[in-house]
Amino acid sequence: MGFIDRAPLFSCPDWWEKLQRGETPMAEVPVNKAKAKKALAFFNRLRLPDVPGNPRLAEACGDWFRDILVAFVASEDPETQQRLVWELLCMVPKKSSKTTYTAGLALTVLYMCDVPNGQMLLIGPSQNISARLFDQAQGMIRLDESLRQVFKVQDHLKTITRYKTGTAIEVKTFDTSIVTGEIPLVTIIDELHELGKKNGAQQVMQQIRGGGITMTGGQLLMITTQSDKEPAGIWKSEIMKARAIRDGLSGPRPIMLPVLYEFPEELQKKEEFWRDRENWPLVLPNLNLSISRERLEDDYQNNGRISPETEQIWVSQHLNIEIGLGLHSERWNGADHWTAAARPDLTLEEIIETSEVCVVGLDGGGLDDLLGVAVLGRHAETKVWQHWGKAWADRGVLELRKSIAPELLDLEAAGDLILVDNLDLEAHPEIVEICQKLREAEKLPEEDGIGMDPEGVASIIDALIDEEFEIEDIRAISQGYKLNGAIKGAPVKLKNGSLVHCDQPMMRWCVGNAKAETRGNAVIVTKAKAGSAKIDPLMAFFNAVQLMSWNPVAATKKTFTYTGM
Repeated sequence: MGFIDRAPLFSCPDWWEKLQRGETPMAEVPVNKAKAKKALAFFNRLRLPDVPGNPRLAEACGDWFRDILVAFVASEDPETQQRLVWELLCMVPKKSSKTTYTAGLALTVLYMCDVPNGQMLLIGPSQNISARLFDQAQGMIRLDESLRQVFKVQDHLKTITRYKTGTAIEVKTFDTSIVTGEIPLVTIIDELHELGKKNGAQQVMQQIRGGGITMTGGQLLMITTQSDKEPAGIWKSEIMKARAIRDGLSGPRPIMLPVLYEFPEELQKKEEFWRDRENWPLVLPNLNLSISRERLEDDYQNNGRISPETEQIWVSQHLNIEIGLGLHSERWNGADHWTAAARPDLTLEEIIETSEVCVVGLDGGGLDDLLGVAVLGRHAETKVWQHWGKAWADRGVLELRKSIAPELLDLEAAGDLILVDNLDLEAHPEIVEICQKLREAEKLPEEDGIGMDPEGVASIIDALIDEEFEIEDIRAISQGYKLNGAIKGAPVKLKNGSLVHCDQPMMRWCVGNAKAETRGNAVIVTKAKAGSAKIDPLMAFFNAVQLMSWNPVAATKKTFTYTGM
């Protein structure tokens, strides 16, 4: 049985133990020793162009990156002599010299490649990052007379060509047309997480990966810090895939080698753990090379801790704490208990069937907002409150709020969010249909079964009246401090298990966006980030909680007959 047949390939179940021992958190990968030796000899001779004295990478680079270099360049099944690592994803904190090291790796790959007249891509998500990648690579060449005889540098084209083969590295800024008609031999992407904020990144990645199925093959290396916002788009899918491979939960023959410098999820959720500076070195492989602990601690004290928002961004960049896991102190405290209250198998149909009474909350609906609906049912036997939500948005929000477009598209793919061209014609009829379904099941109370923020809902009220709902069915829910009871009461029920939900990605996103503010004796919930951090479906949930807290009784009780699990 060859190495490649052993499952699970590239899994590293002891990755956390390796980090604690100061080792690279990656699986053991067999390599061609001759290729590895040649690659290391070339890489180690390169000099840092922007550091006094221009030290060689032999002294200035951490061993962790050399492990990555060798695995990417020289992996080989010992029995079949076939390449094993076709893709590699490394997540490492900011200030780890990853851009400089990546430029050196790109030159090494170009030097090692014997394919004639091929193309390699070195991609940055912005002009600044791509310019720095090129500057570092060409700077290394110009510091070494012998390398100037090996490589041709064309500054105006941001291209470096190996004279012997004619194969070139082109340094480019990410664009959706970047690889049209091209089949690169190797693609290297710096700051992959930034592509999670760009529309069309998935399609570009598919084109890049298309080169991997040709006879000559195509390698892909991605290196990045964690995102400074909740993972979305291509970054979300890639980091989830990498973690699954690392944890042995992927298929038997993955082609990606993950190297992730991060704390385990349960520790990312413990603020007292990652705030303890003694734990920081565990995820800082370049400590004492490109960054000092003293400077890092001073930066945290003076810049990272000035507000909860800045701290959240700081730890995401310097400690790879994922936004949405390491939550800040101004979060709505129901966020602490949201995950534990999840019932992934719960559906709207089950809620209707098992509940003795149901209420509906609504919120939002402008062209720049989500229109959220919440159904909250009280279980006929256990009295547990059961929540299901859904949202709609005008398709134009993808342009109005480009920064969250990838998240919205992810939520659309999950089925929680529906993008429409006309809210009145497409969203409102579905909301009315949900209310009708509850009425036909005799689960709505005689009065106050539908609650909503009174602002901007006239057309929804008209749609309900047109379908013979009475004005008594609809209750205006006062917002702000008057919603304090629901905002404070819901976390209690989430914690004690008397409120459960369907574990919908949309609601997780909204809960993560929510910021709690104290106003006198009341707590109100607002957006953590004005404009882009949508919470409308969560506000619809609070409206439903407010209605249910009045202990409603269904207009006509119905015998409990549900027999499902």
